Amino acid sequence: MNTLVFDIETIPDTDLGRRLYGVEDLSDEDVGKIMFFKQRQSRGTEFLPIVQHRVVAISVVLRSRDDLHVFTLGDESAPEKEIVQRFFDGLARYSPDLVSWNGQGFDLPVLHYRALLHGVNAERYWETGDNDREFRYNNYLSRFHWRHTDLMDVLSGFHPGARASLENTATLLGFPGKLGMSGDKVWTKYLEGDLAAIRDYCETDVLNTYLVYLRFQLMRRVLDETRYEAELRRLKDKLRDSGRAHFKQFLEAWQPDDHDG
Repeated sequence: MNTLVFDIETIPDTDLGRRLYGVEDLSDEDVGKIMFFKQRQSRGTEFLPIVQHRVVAISVVLRSRDDLHVFTLGDESAPEKEIVQRFFDGLARYSPDLVSWNGQGFDLPVLHYRALLHGVNAERYWETGDNDREFRYNNYLSRFHWRHTDLMDVLSGFHPGARASLENTATLLGFPGKLGMSGDKVWTKYLEGDLAAIRDYCETDVLNTYLVYLRFQLMRRVLDETRYEAELRRLKDKLRDSGRAHFKQFLEAWQPDDHDG
């Protein structure tokens, strides 16, 4: 079975903001300020409603039967439609088990609205058994199926009050965590034109998620100690061989523990 661990990074959909607030002549930065202000005024937080987010990066760890890949969909110039379509094309091609951190609460709902906006073909994702009987009792949409494992949701026992952040959980387990970057800095990096930093950050987030997932599989004994340690070695080798600076930083911050191979 293929496993696809994923994470998205988003910015304000300033085109939507212009239409919502009648500010067509303002810059992206100024429209963003208005969107954040309106949300803070009405909700006491600057975290925008799901429908007001635009996707700028989707990073994945793809673990197939014989290999492991860590990458971000599309290149830096890829439009949002292409990025989102590539994600759903991957589901159609590999039918992987999806793994996320808060994917049920954020990543997937954002992708729903962006796919809706762009007319993206997401047929495989929405399959619930009408065309493929294997999806009847195990599909991407059910909160309690294993075809999509939202680790934050599952580890909390589906209780909102027991949820933890990826940063805290990764740090608890001796994994690198955020490495100085965080989601609230993505908009600033975007305005600076530093898409590379956003993509690198997204990849480190998905690596943390993958490592938590491996530990979860060890706890469930889907992986025994020997296989778990082999998966860690495989990932370390992949990151080391890549020669990429943010992967090197990730490896340097990775603290070994009693379960670490």
